[in-house]
Amino acid sequence: MPEHGSVRLRQYGETIFASMSRLAVETGSVNLGQGAPDFPAPRVVLEEAQHQIEIGNNQYAPGRGIPELRSAITDERARRTGQQYDPRTECLVTVGATEAVAATVLGLVEPGQRVVIVEPYYDSYEAAISLAGARRTTIPLRPDAKGNWRLDPEETRRAILGDENDGPAAMIILNSPHNPTGSILSVEEMETIAAAAIQADALVLSDEVYERLIFDGASHHSISELRGMRERTIVASSAGKTFNLTGWKTGWALAPEELIDAIVRAKQFITYVGATPMQPAITVGLNECDGWVGRLRDTLQHNRDMLVNGLRDLGAQVGDPHAGYFAVADVSAWNLGTAPQAVHTLAHEAGVVGIPVTAFVDDTANPVFSSLVRFSFCKERETVDEALRRLRAYVRR
Repeated sequence: MPEHGSVRLRQYGETIFASMSRLAVETGSVNLGQGAPDFPAPRVVLEEAQHQIEIGNNQYAPGRGIPELRSAITDERARRTGQQYDPRTECLVTVGATEAVAATVLGLVEPGQRVVIVEPYYDSYEAAISLAGARRTTIPLRPDAKGNWRLDPEETRRAILGDENDGPAAMIILNSPHNPTGSILSVEEMETIAAAAIQADALVLSDEVYERLIFDGASHHSISELRGMRERTIVASSAGKTFNLTGWKTGWALAPEELIDAIVRAKQFITYVGATPMQPAITVGLNECDGWVGRLRDTLQHNRDMLVNGLRDLGAQVGDPHAGYFAVADVSAWNLGTAPQAVHTLAHEAGVVGIPVTAFVDDTANPVFSSLVRFSFCKERETVDEALRRLRAYVRR
């Protein structure tokens, strides 16, 4: 019997997130794997969604998203960064940032072209590139002496510009603030990428879903803000991370009109439109909930400190995540083998689930990544505390 399934996707099985969530259920573990918050969303946003459902706003929304939401997205961007986008022509509402990524790659990259991604990477980047019939090149982040994750400028330039055997990249996918490391690209790193992108005439897809969850007074700048980059950059973001509404899958893309038009041509045949009643609710969140987001950021920073300090007390090496939901720990001191082996041992014997960072890289044997585990701190403090209690009991047994 012939093997079924597209050759483009045959290499992919169940996502690591589904596998680890199932493992958490099977073992009764505290799940610090998936980035799904277990604290509530803004009440005013939930009430607006309920209201929209009750009044019958349950049919197809406009293909690009309701005008009110697109205006709220561009207005919030302008308030926070000073960047101006036309909500009518330069903003597209998508089914989460994941669809923004997929539709961007499918709409703008030709089969056989090369896409550069930063490693470790969100697994949907790899899949979108495969779906487009394109090829990927990775640039690894590496920890410096202070535990901050940085790109090597020469590696970055080579990856983007290519050589006589492999021409320049068609697209670079960035993720800053970064999942899983919590690092934020420096202006110098972005300038290196921007200069190479302009020289290569490459597009940049900038995934910025953690842009409002920044800690320690750090600053995040979008590569689209650099000279010569707005016209070649697609910014993807999402309400899910900002408002604890990951299940609503409401994201967006911001880009010049001609790029948005190309993305729409792909998006309209993937999902056509996003969920209608959620769009007015997210509009309320973007217009009215800046203070709530600030309090969420404070909560996450407290949880980050609790988790990072607790892991360090147990001998793990952990850098300081400056944004997002996750901390990456080198657990080699626990003598549990590779990261996948460590994750399964911790689930079965400690009752805590994380994600092996090797799930987000091409070279799983690379010693930089081989013993790294990602733990989530976007949980109630009691959940993080219980996970640390279990880890202490296991590591100090």
